[in-house]
Amino acid sequence: MIGSLLYLTASRPDIVFSVCMCARFQSSPKESHLTAVKRIFRYLVGTHSLGLWYPKESTSNLIGYSDANFAGCKVDRKSTSGTCQFFGNALASWSSRKQNSIALSTAEAEYVAAGSCCAQLLWLKHQLLDYGIDLSHIPIKCDNTSSICLTKNPIQHSRTKHIEI
Repeated sequence: MIGSLLYLTASRPDIVFSVCMCARFQSSPKESHLTAVKRIFRYLVGTHSLGLWYPKESTSNLIGYSDANFAGCKVDRKSTSGTCQFFGNALASWSSRKQNSIALSTAEAEYVAAGSCCAQLLWLKHQLLDYGIDLSHIPIKCDNTSSICLTKNPIQHSRTKHIEI
């Protein structure tokens, strides 16, 4: 069942997180994991007619949003980064994944999330250059003032030199 759901995530990105969470316990599943898989199938049946609408008349600006939860995973205390990028009014890409390293503060978790958002925006910018769309200013929106201050001051201090992006 997990293999079929993983195949389906290519066209249904809304179930990626739930399916990957269930896939982590595939070697030794419990009854709760089977219940979660059944819930995913019920969700798919109930939402088969929903989709995203991309209007034809939208502006050609690129903007990124990033957020993170600090030590959200109770198993290994790693944070989760969430990013989304909009081209005009349409969602171009998004991601939600567990961070590779354990963050020591909320600012660090948010800073790592902003870094992954920046990487995705740079990739999108280069893709848009192939279509003749040149964007010079691409804002990234973040809700943590400490991580915003870190990005404005590029000097590494003793408390920030350990951050891995």
